[in-house]
Amino acid sequence: MEQKIAIDVKDLSKRFGKFVAVDRISFVIRYGEIFGFLGANGAGKSTTIRMLCGILAPTNGTANVAGFDINRETEQLKHSIGYVSQRFSLYSDLTVMENLRFYGEIYGIGPSVLSSRLEEVLDISGLKNWRNRIAGELSGGWKQKLALANAILHRPKVLFLDEPTSGIDPISRRSVWELLYQLADQGVTLFVSTHYMEEAERCNQIAFISAGRILKIGKPKELKKEVSQNLIEIECYPLMKASRLFQKIPQVVGLTAYGTTLHLNVLDPKAVEGQLQEIARRESIEIISIKSISASLEDVFATLTEKSR
Repeated sequence: MEQKIAIDVKDLSKRFGKFVAVDRISFVIRYGEIFGFLGANGAGKSTTIRMLCGILAPTNGTANVAGFDINRETEQLKHSIGYVSQRFSLYSDLTVMENLRFYGEIYGIGPSVLSSRLEEVLDISGLKNWRNRIAGELSGGWKQKLALANAILHRPKVLFLDEPTSGIDPISRRSVWELLYQLADQGVTLFVSTHYMEEAERCNQIAFISAGRILKIGKPKELKKEVSQNLIEIECYPLMKASRLFQKIPQVVGLTAYGTTLHLNVLDPKAVEGQLQEIARRESIEIISIKSISASLEDVFATLTEKSR
């Protein structure tokens, strides 16, 4: 049985005066899917999320989220979605339980249902033993778990997360993602904006956005496979001097620095190798090794961004 569509976006745009923040984007997300929205700061991620949540009116285009039109049914929409921001936005001077109970009442959840639902979200998020802890005293990771617990109190069909693990440590980040997997298994659609490429690997489908435009949409493995055919790794010294010179080669369509190596996406690896050696000899760059490698999502993003320019 085919999964139903949770989010259907068609030619969505947002302008602020002459500035185009989001430029005619389109995509489809199904229920139970984790959709990664990747891009640098200022790429249009947060603006897109605000439009899909019914907070910001689009300039052009439309979208259907959880069965509601974002242009005409914003109030109904807000009852079917949850939102987690990158910054902790609950009350720091209230306890975990006081925060959850307060927002549960705002959501309009009846007393009898709310009591059982509070226990459910405390259990799901692992916050049971922290129920009486002041929210402001929690670590970054536990604060995000509290924000997630709050966002799912009313059982939303779609959950928007705007860089939810920004600024928290790797162990806490992994723990938050375990919670997200649980929600996806329950059929909740997760729309996750991030600039962490390792988080994008966890998504079913990802979209790269740059300067308000979607560069590419697809599954992580498929996107990496497209780039891997022409990706080479060069270990060289000095690295940044080599980077500046190698990226000027016409056949180089993407370049990323990794430690003591450079990853180059090229049109023809064999033809480029001779040019690399020639530049290295002329500019006193030591090339230690050149080899073909598999692509990472960062390589994909670098290549797509370079092509868009």
